[in-house]
Amino acid sequence: MKRILALSMLCWSFSCASPQKSDQEIFSEQQREVLDPIPEVDIDLPELEKALIVQGLVNVEEVIPGVRVELKYSTTDNFFNQDVYGDLTRAYLQPEVADRLGKAQEYLKEINEGYTLLIYDGVRPASVQQILWDNLDKPDSLKPLYVADPKVGSLHNFGVAVDLTIYDLSADSTLDMGTGYDFFGYAAYPDREKQMLDEGVLNQAQVSNRELLREVMTRAGFTGIGSEWWHFNAYSRREAGEKFVIVK
Repeated sequence: MKRILALSMLCWSFSCASPQKSDQEIFSEQQREVLDPIPEVDIDLPELEKALIVQGLVNVEEVIPGVRVELKYSTTDNFFNQDVYGDLTRAYLQPEVADRLGKAQEYLKEINEGYTLLIYDGVRPASVQQILWDNLDKPDSLKPLYVADPKVGSLHNFGVAVDLTIYDLSADSTLDMGTGYDFFGYAAYPDREKQMLDEGVLNQAQVSNRELLREVMTRAGFTGIGSEWWHFNAYSRREAGEKFVIVK
């Protein structure tokens, strides 16, 4: 009797079990679990901006309250004196980098509610990097001093670097940092600030403004570089290569 009952239960379990799935069905389910959905894109946006969204980057103005953007490479106010971004006028970054930048904005507001971050450059697609490289009027051996070689890529090309300053809302102007954006010379070097102070090229107020920018950015997880007071990285080159791909 026990044997008959056991056989009956076994037959019932097989008859009620779901049919086995094919390898293709299993693979399709795994794909749905692993792959992120493709972001919805406004059809009226410029083509370059659409491409950035599809590649997973975010518009910083949509995720950081009060931040300002003035893409210098979308104007002629840069060391190339050329507009190389065309219709792209909004700054994009990798989502987690934008999160860090949001923290920096919060820290700045805690220090002075009348200040806000002003973004000069975010992600720089590889296609634009090539334009900068090709149009730089320098020998190829000297070009890396001014622009990263597109074959290697810069951290801007990964969407993990940002160029920025501090904007004073009450004065309706940027804080005086001692030099403008894209200035090539020791006066722009954080590493040379003491020397520039001693020589009278910079004054203490200008250095203090830079120190404030560095304070909020480093507190949010960014690191600066020795030759540009406006440039900050969220990751090292190695980390960026491991986590992201170069943005096209």
